[in-house]
Amino acid sequence: MSQSPVKLIVGLGNPGEQYAKTRHNAGFLFLNQLCRHLGVSLKADKQCFGHSAKATINGHEVRLLAPDTFMNLSGKAVNAATKYYKIELSEVLVAHDELDLDAGIARLKLSGGHGGNNGLRDIIEKCATKDFARLRIGIGHPGVGRDVSAYVLKQANKSDQQSIDNAIAEALRVIDLIAQGDYPRAMNELHTNLAK
Repeated sequence: MSQSPVKLIVGLGNPGEQYAKTRHNAGFLFLNQLCRHLGVSLKADKQCFGHSAKATINGHEVRLLAPDTFMNLSGKAVNAATKYYKIELSEVLVAHDELDLDAGIARLKLSGGHGGNNGLRDIIEKCATKDFARLRIGIGHPGVGRDVSAYVLKQANKSDQQSIDNAIAEALRVIDLIAQGDYPRAMNELHTNLAK
């Protein structure tokens, strides 16, 4: 069940200093850590409405993208990037915050709905498909639906942030497998390790 090698990794979040450390920016945080891990820097990419970098992961050339469009318009950047760089949606991994997972848990998913995440919702609408891989980075849930908007736009407490950082570190540990499209092994290693 190996997929195509990944050619585009997108981290979702909101640009701007006021959002930098909020829970909603877990995808940006992952992408920044990945850039550090690979020794590359994101640069303005007007064609893709964001900041991007080119990197090599385990012999595979990959484009990294942080949209500048704000979370709710993430699809504009992803759609532009896939068209400009001639990448199929099946070759895309989207990293995003996930309310339905506790802080400290990271999970891979190959397809599915948006689960209330407006960034995923816009990608599905603009790209007209649900068939792209996701790295779901748990941020926990406030417990009440009406509190979600305020919750995701707040900074995590110290303990939760440490857990989120740990989940990102575990995801980076399997990035070579993800890049080559070996999701079954990547899922097995990531999900087993974080279940301990």
